[in-house]
Order: sequence, then structure tokens, then C-alpha cells
Amino acid sequence: MKQFEIPNFYKSSIIGELKNRRKEEDPKKKDFSPSELTFGSTTFVIARHFGFCYGVENAIEISYRALEEHPDKRIFLLSQMIHNPDVNKDLEERGMRFVMDTHGNALIDWNELTSDDIIITPAFGTTVEIEENLKAKGIELQTYDTTCPFVTRVWKKAEKLSSDGYAVVIHGKEKHEETRATFSHSDAHTPSLIIRDLDEAEILAQFIRGTRPIDDFKRLFEGRFSTNFDPAVHLHRLGVVNQTTMLATETQEIAEHIKNAIIEKYGEENYRNHFADTRDTLCYATNDNQQSTLALAQESADFAIVVGGYNSSNTSHLVELLEAHFKTYFIKNESELINASTVHHFNLHTQEVSRSSSFLDAYSEKPVRIVLTSGASCPDAIVDRVIKRILELRGEDVLGYNLP
Repeated sequence: MKQFEIPNFYKSSIIGELKNRRKEEDPKKKDFSPSELTFGSTTFVIARHFGFCYGVENAIEISYRALEEHPDKRIFLLSQMIHNPDVNKDLEERGMRFVMDTHGNALIDWNELTSDDIIITPAFGTTVEIEENLKAKGIELQTYDTTCPFVTRVWKKAEKLSSDGYAVVIHGKEKHEETRATFSHSDAHTPSLIIRDLDEAEILAQFIRGTRPIDDFKRLFEGRFSTNFDPAVHLHRLGVVNQTTMLATETQEIAEHIKNAIIEKYGEENYRNHFADTRDTLCYATNDNQQSTLALAQESADFAIVVGGYNSSNTSHLVELLEAHFKTYFIKNESELINASTVHHFNLHTQEVSRSSSFLDAYSEKPVRIVLTSGASCPDAIVDRVIKRILELRGEDVLGYNLP
């Protein structure tokens, strides 16, 4: 696999050594069991796979190269390059500006952009409409396009489904940048629809079976389907793709649910004419990270910490997997570890930062086991700093760890 040039300040010592050891022991990534790092009475149970993935490293390398190659030009990112506040803050401090926020709202006037500017497409990709708008301004997009290849693979899958006569169902979060981009590219070829979860898959199944009035479709899926999507026509032949960072198990359940509805409607012997069994279009890193997190969930621990951006989809799914088994703290970096008593962490359910007490001080007189992982857009250096901050709060020696 390609080796990327990543700035040294994103690299780590503790996590770097751990990952190198695991690569030597398991080069084909067959073992998803976690690693353990013990510092005195503090043990971290760490996921086999976590942190920067191929697409993120590619995006970082290209973005910093653009800064190096064009010190005298204005450089813009269409939106956050990845969903990590530390990475995006560093790029801003080096002079990059964002054209849009994560919801697609303009932060600068589009008319301000000229053909002399450098425009970087984020790892999530962008919409066909934005691409065409920038090309009309004479802005070249290919040199600094950081769109993840696993995202473009989904777009190609949607295009193939179109050529085979299928409409496309996209499993994703409709406001997420990647899903907006995927919908745009899919919509350019075939009628497309975004659904969020299994509950919405069941609603869709009711339309397929004919047990729900077709007139309800537009109201229930408002703003999430192509203008030319006619449920009376296009629900007869469907294929499923997904936002690459969704839960693999959920995508599989959704695809199976839609397939079963089609079997009920058209019969087992005919369903292949109406449903493209694409399985899922997750990237390898999302799958590896989720499998590693499921392995973490089988461990014995006092609590779990997940590190990453609060608007990171792939990170939020790791939190969902772990919080079913442990008290789980979702933190963006070490600054959220206020002291031994207090931690600030993001609550997925309220979408707010919460404050919890009785954090580490509950274990001040005894050993503690902490499950630890991070999202695909989180630098290993931040995980290092989280480890060091916890050890500082527990009075442990950071130099004296045991790596079995």
C-alpha cells in the first residue's frame, strides 16, 4: 500500500510503536483482537485498527503539498477536509480558507473565487453542481482533488446500477457531505433516494409491497429523492449503496429488508430482476475499524474512550458500538479531560457536549482498565496525548509502559 507523506506532528511515539508491532505480527490484518498497554496500575485496551485511513492520509498529503507548492496563492478547501477539528484548525492557521461549512452553507461569496485560486476538494467529495460551477469559472479541480477512492467507488457503483436499469437507494445521513455528494453523482445517472436507518427501510418496504398509500411517499421522504423519482415506477427495480462510514451491519440489514419486500412482491424466482444484491459499499478501513471495535466490546473494562471529531460519522458509529457495553466517553482530544473528577464528552443522543464527574477519581485507589479507540480522521498523536493526560491525572510514569 502507498506510503503517504504526513506531517510529523500528526505522528506518535506510543501508538506508532504499537501499530508497527501489530503490522509485523499480523501483516494480512486477520487478527482483530485488541492490544494492551499497561502503565503501572493503568491498562489501555486498544483497538487493533483505528486512526488515519488511506483516504484521510491521501487528503492530508495533498492539502499540505498544495500549501508547499503555492505559498503565494490563495488556497481554499471546499469544506472541512476531514471531520477532525485539530487538523482543520491547523490548515486554517496555515492560510487555508473554507468555502462552505459542513452543511453546505457558503462561508465566502462564490463570486470571489477566480481561476488563479487553488481549490481543494475534500475527502468526502463534492456535488456535480459544485464541480460544474467551478469549472465554469476556469478553476482546475483535478490536481488537488482529495476525494477518497472508496467514495468514488460508490459513485461508480451507482452509475453501473443506472446502466443496468436500477434506481438507487443510498443508506446515509442526508446532511452529511459525503451523502450529499453521492446523491448528486447518483442522481446524475438514475433516480435516487436517501434513507437513514432500518425504520425508514421498513417504510420503503411498505411502499414496495403496496401496503402503504403511494401518495405518502413524497411527504415521508421529502427532500431526499430525485425530482424524477416516481415511486410508482422506480420502486420496482432497486439497488443499494451507502455512505462509506455507516455501520456495515445496518447497511446489510437494510439491503436484506428491501430484498425481502421485493421477494414478497415478485416471488423468490423473480427477485433478481428487481433487486441488485450489491451488499455494501463500505471502505475497508471502516470495516476494519468496526470489526476491531466489536472485538473491544468483548473485553472486560471499566469504561471506554473514543477520540475523534464530534461531526465524524465513522467515529460516532464506534461510539454506538461501545456504549452498548461500557460507559463510553466520546472526546475530541485531551483538552476534554479536565481533571481526575471531570470529563467533557459528546452525547450522540442529545448532540451536545456533556460534563461528567467521578471520572478517574473513582479508580484512584485501584487498577483501571480503559478501552480506547479513535475515528479514521483522528491523528495518532492526539491518541498519544489522551493516554499521557490520563496517566498524568493518575500519577503514572508515561515512560514505563509494558507492551506485551
